[in-house]
Amino acid sequence: MASDGFTTCLWFDGQAEEAAHHYVSIFKNSGIGKIARYPEGALQPAGTVMTVEFTANGHKFLGLNGGPQFKFNEAVSFMIFCENQEEIDYYWTKLTENGGEPGPCGWLKDKYGVSWQVVPDRLDEMVTDPDPAKAARVTEAFMAMGKFDIAALEKAYAGE
Repeated sequence: MASDGFTTCLWFDGQAEEAAHHYVSIFKNSGIGKIARYPEGALQPAGTVMTVEFTANGHKFLGLNGGPQFKFNEAVSFMIFCENQEEIDYYWTKLTENGGEPGPCGWLKDKYGVSWQVVPDRLDEMVTDPDPAKAARVTEAFMAMGKFDIAALEKAYAGE
């Protein structure tokens, strides 16, 4: 991996390569890079995938098959900013299918336990509006949602 920027390392228990292919299939500007395998005498069986480099939506990741010691939790999540409802629906569906779990306020967990926030581009603008009534209405509306509904948020923002 190049020394410029940074790479997010995700710890898996044997599913790093599968997860990398899954994420690459969902996001544009994505691809699989180098794959390293465990040698003889390592902590995992020789020849199994140790790490897989991949890019998802232009962001660099390293999937590490480190074992069962650590699990993903909501303390870290990836935010996907969406231009329209079609994008929200697409990412929500792709990331919750086959064992993923929908959550509140645009949050979900994918089938590997990784947390994601699928949010409209305009959400930050709406909840930080200088008019506190607008911001409060939008916040109240999104707090009652699972998957975000942009039309409902826009109505709340407009006071309808």
